[in-house]
Amino acid sequence: MDLWPLLLLCVQLCLSSGYEGSGHYGYGDDEDWYSRRYKGTPWCAPIKVKHGDVSCRTPRGEHYRNVMGTRCKIRCKQGYESQSSEVVCMASKHWSSNYACREIRCPKLNMPANGGYKCSDGSYFNSRCEFFCSPGFTLKGQKTATCQHSKQWSAGVPTCVDMDPPKIKCPNVKDKWAEPGKVTARVTWDTPEGVDTADGILTDVILKGKAPKSDFPEGLHKMSYTVFDRAGNKGSCRFTVRVRVRRCSELFPPDNGYMKCDSDRDNYGATCNFKCTGGYELQGSAARVCQYGLTWSGADTNCAPMNINVGVRTAAALLDQFYEKRRLLIISAPTAANHNYRFQMTNLQHAQCGLDLRHVTVIELVGTYPAQIGRIRHTLLPPLLSLQLRLLLQIPQRSFQMVLVDKQGTDKQRYPFPITAAELFTTIDTFPLRKDEMVLQQEAGQTCQS
Repeated sequence: MDLWPLLLLCVQLCLSSGYEGSGHYGYGDDEDWYSRRYKGTPWCAPIKVKHGDVSCRTPRGEHYRNVMGTRCKIRCKQGYESQSSEVVCMASKHWSSNYACREIRCPKLNMPANGGYKCSDGSYFNSRCEFFCSPGFTLKGQKTATCQHSKQWSAGVPTCVDMDPPKIKCPNVKDKWAEPGKVTARVTWDTPEGVDTADGILTDVILKGKAPKSDFPEGLHKMSYTVFDRAGNKGSCRFTVRVRVRRCSELFPPDNGYMKCDSDRDNYGATCNFKCTGGYELQGSAARVCQYGLTWSGADTNCAPMNINVGVRTAAALLDQFYEKRRLLIISAPTAANHNYRFQMTNLQHAQCGLDLRHVTVIELVGTYPAQIGRIRHTLLPPLLSLQLRLLLQIPQRSFQMVLVDKQGTDKQRYPFPITAAELFTTIDTFPLRKDEMVLQQEAGQTCQS
């Protein structure tokens, strides 16, 4: 049986009258046409809005609020929003757009470096987020941010800045006492380490002052350590090093003598040596040491005038008394009226300070034996001793002569005529021992003004 004629008839009927649900209508897609045909018939799904209100207006005041062509205005509660403020019931039996009230949501916040945040309700409207920093870091910016109706946060994400300086504790160094014979002490301590409350990255500690295991001189020394963290924050501490020296009471050189001390003169372990000027003999201790109990060893030192014994039997015994102590200037003349003798004695009278400074003792031999007279200042020599002295030194009795003898008993210079004190002193100052004496006298401040 041929079916084509029946199929064509069916298509014509459908096109002329329309078939509900076929998706094609003879009168097109005109919604008014649908409204007229299906007047008062619920068409779209009933509209219900959670978290909001809806008010609808039908095209012709129909009883149902979901008939075709109904327009509904959507009003969401605070904190919620709808995709459209108004929706229309379409011929497709669907509302023109999504009308659900969804909670307003702000963009997710970035996590601050070296910190974080806690929110009361995530990223939703009115959620309050509080920022915090890791230990050692300080919050820079707003501490809180709130999600607003505009979907924007009330404040930006703050930063966590390392503003806390690193911590460093200096050593506690006890007072140190100097060792015997020294005015310094070796002081040792452990180098401190810095502690950072942030990321723990620090520079090497910097010491201002002497390094540990150094010798520190007497006194109070102010020291400090400094350390920096990666952010440039500075941490520092201070401490002191005190070195003490045990000291005895101050010693002074004796009158007519010298004192030479090693180390620092009066510190524990220091030794002071004493010497007397020519013509004086040392009494007491030639050397004294500052002891731990801060007292000097030995006895007090004095320089007493030489006790010249003129009662000796020989000239050699007389000269031995001056050995390594005094120089001798022996002036011999046939008479006290001798012109050269008188000139020489007058010249030396005004140079007594220079003679004492150079440790020179003058011995006068005047006259001829047995009427000759010898004297050392105000002390007279026996005639026989005076004669022996002339014979020993080969000094003529009948002419003027002057002999200069050094401290070793050596005949250094002979003068057949008078000389000035300046010439005499110039000669003596060239002697080897005299150079050392000049250094000591300069240190002791011993000089002659004239």
